[in-house]
Amino acid sequence: MNRNLTALLPEICLVGAAVTGLLAGSWLPRHRQWSVAVLAAAAALAGLAATAHTLAADGEQTVFSAAFAVDAATGAARLAVLITLLLLLAVSAPGVRGHRRESEYWVLLLLSAAGTLALAGANDLLMLFAGYLLASVPAYALAGFAKDARGVEAALKYYLLGALFGVVMLGGVALMYGAGRGTGYRQLHTALPAAPYGVVAVGLVAVLAGLLFKSGAAPAHFWMPDVADGAAAPVAAFVTTLPKIGALIAVYRLLHQAMPADTVDWPLLLAVLAAASMTLGNLAAFFQTSVTRLLAYSAVSQAGYLLMAAAVATRSELAHQGLLFYLPAYALTNLGAFAVVAELPHARRLEDYRGLARRRPALAAVLVVCLLGLVGTPPTAVFIGKLEVFSAAVDGGYTWLTALAAVNTVASLFYYLRWLAPCFRPAGDEDRLRTVLAPSGTWAAAAACAAATASLVLGLAAGAALPLADGPLLR
Repeated sequence: MNRNLTALLPEICLVGAAVTGLLAGSWLPRHRQWSVAVLAAAAALAGLAATAHTLAADGEQTVFSAAFAVDAATGAARLAVLITLLLLLAVSAPGVRGHRRESEYWVLLLLSAAGTLALAGANDLLMLFAGYLLASVPAYALAGFAKDARGVEAALKYYLLGALFGVVMLGGVALMYGAGRGTGYRQLHTALPAAPYGVVAVGLVAVLAGLLFKSGAAPAHFWMPDVADGAAAPVAAFVTTLPKIGALIAVYRLLHQAMPADTVDWPLLLAVLAAASMTLGNLAAFFQTSVTRLLAYSAVSQAGYLLMAAAVATRSELAHQGLLFYLPAYALTNLGAFAVVAELPHARRLEDYRGLARRRPALAAVLVVCLLGLVGTPPTAVFIGKLEVFSAAVDGGYTWLTALAAVNTVASLFYYLRWLAPCFRPAGDEDRLRTVLAPSGTWAAAAACAAATASLVLGLAAGAALPLADGPLLR
C-alpha cells in the first residue's frame, strides 16, 4: 500500500484549513472572522503550489491501495478547483463580511472543495461515494446559509434530491461490488465482463445517477435552477461550477478505467444523456427572465457538451484532452458571469441590466466576454474546449451528436443576447439606475474581471495549455 501523504498535499491543505478555521471561528470575535477567509486563500495557494510541483515532477501514482489516483486528470481538477475557490472567496467576501457565521461559510466552502477533489481522484467506488458525500453535505448548508425563505426552500430541495440520488448511488456501488467482487477500478475492469449483464447495467446507471446529480446533467438537473435562484449569487456560482469539475472527471475515470466497452453499451447511454442535457437546458433557458435561472439552465446545457467527452472516453484520444481543457475554461467563464450578478445584487432580472454599459462599462465588458464565451465564441477558452470535445465526438463515431451540439450552440446565442441587449440600451430613469445597479463592493467586480481575463488568456494560450492536459489516466 502506497501511503505517500505528500501526494495528497492539496487535499490535506484544504481539510487542514477547514478544521483550523472551524476551531478558530469558535473563539474569534465577529469583526475578525475574516482571518478564516485569509486562511482559506492561503490553503488554496499552498495547494496550487503543491499541484504545480507534482505536475512538474511527473509524479503519477496511486495511493492507499490504489483508492486515489494522482495523474493528469487529478492535476487538472486541482488547478481548476483551487483557482475557482480563490475566485469564489473574492465573490463571496462582500456578502459574508461581518456575518455572525462568517467562519462557517469559509469552512463549508473548503470542505466542499476537498470533496470535489476526492471525486476527481477517486479510483475506487467507496472513495467515489465518500467524495460525493463530502462534496454534497456542506453544499446543502451553503444553499440555505442566508436562512431566508427562498434560501431554506432551495436548501431543502437540494438536500432531498441529493439524499435520493446518494441512496441510489450507494445501491449502485453495492451492485457493482457484488458483480465485480471488489470496488477498485482495476479489479472491476477485469471481473465485470464475466458478471451478469443486468446487474452490471443497473449498478452502472445507479452510480452514474449520483454523478449526474453533482454535475447538473439531465435527468438529475431539476434542482439546479431552483437552488441557483433561491440561494445567494456566490452560492449559486459555487453549485453550478465547482461540483461539476469533480463529477465529470469522476464519470470519465469510472467509464474509462472500470467499464469495458463490451460489457454494457455505456457510450450510447452517455451520448443520449449528453443530447438530453444540452437540448433541455437550452430550451428551458430560452424565455427565462431571471439571470440566475438563465445561468443555471445554461449550466445544464454545458454539462451536456462536457458529457460528450465521456461518451467517447475509450473511442477517441482527443476526449481526455478536450474534457480537461473544457472544464477549467467553463469554470472561469461561468464564474465571471456569476461574479457580475454578485456585484449587482439588486439586478435580478434581465431588464434590470438596462444601461449597464454606460453606468458600469467594465462589468458590461465582462458580461460580453463571459456570455459570448459560454456560447463558444473565439478567442475565449470555451471555444477551444468545445472544438476539442466536438472533434473527439466525431472521431469516436458520434457525428449525429456533434451536429446536435452545433445546433444547440447556435440556438444558445438567442438567450445570451437577450441578456446582453438591455445592457446597451438607454437607461431611462436615472434614479432606478442608481438603485438597481448599485454595486456590492469591489471584490466581486475584481473577481469578475479576473475570470473574464483568464478565460481570454487561456483561449489565446491554448496551444501551450492543451498538451498539459494530455497525460495518461492511471489504473
